Amino acid sequence: STPDAHMAFRLMRYATAAMQRHLDAGHKTLPLVIPMLFYHGAKSPYPFSLCWLDEFDDPALARQLYATAFPLVDITVVPDNEIMQHRRIAMLELVQKHIRQRDLMGLVERLAVLLITGNANDSQLKALFNYLLIQHGSTPRFGKFIREVARRVPQHKERLMTIVDRIRESGRRKGKREGVQQGIHQGKQEEALRIAHTMLEQGIDREMVLMITGLSDEEIKAKRH
Repeated sequence: STPDAHMAFRLMRYATAAMQRHLDAGHKTLPLVIPMLFYHGAKSPYPFSLCWLDEFDDPALARQLYATAFPLVDITVVPDNEIMQHRRIAMLELVQKHIRQRDLMGLVERLAVLLITGNANDSQLKALFNYLLIQHGSTPRFGKFIREVARRVPQHKERLMTIVDRIRESGRRKGKREGVQQGIHQGKQEEALRIAHTMLEQGIDREMVLMITGLSDEEIKAKRH
């Protein structure tokens, strides 16, 4: 066999694939998988490390990252005042944190502040409103929420209502073409994909986009093609 400088990483990939198959079979815990290389090449001894962490430019930093618990950004415990300092992504983070509340009226003041300070462009607003529609539907509560935000920032009222009207009109056209039930399902899927692409274009972390929209990475990639 031929020595491979990335053999350790290949073995790690095989091991994690075996672990995934174990979970897919219904098991609740990860199995111990022992990667092993049987080598009989011309060069002796085997010339490369079989610790995959040694393949990084900075093995010490890699050990620090991958040998301990991964970093966590738990938006559910971040104070709203701190989220407000996150500028371009503050609006989406606030809504994501509070989306499971039936009444979002408590967010009106904070969202108005973000609009006044210019920390939300039209693409972000469209992504935000689409996300709210996916989660809550076009209900009277949604309409009241938008009207209250617009009332507090009258200089943006026309802009906000135009965006909402376009979203609703797009949904109505899709529903008429595809039938009520099919249109609702397909419309939500299409809107989720559009939201995902908008957020990715805005530089929002891909994992966060997947979590917000409920889409898989494969679905987003397939739509791009």
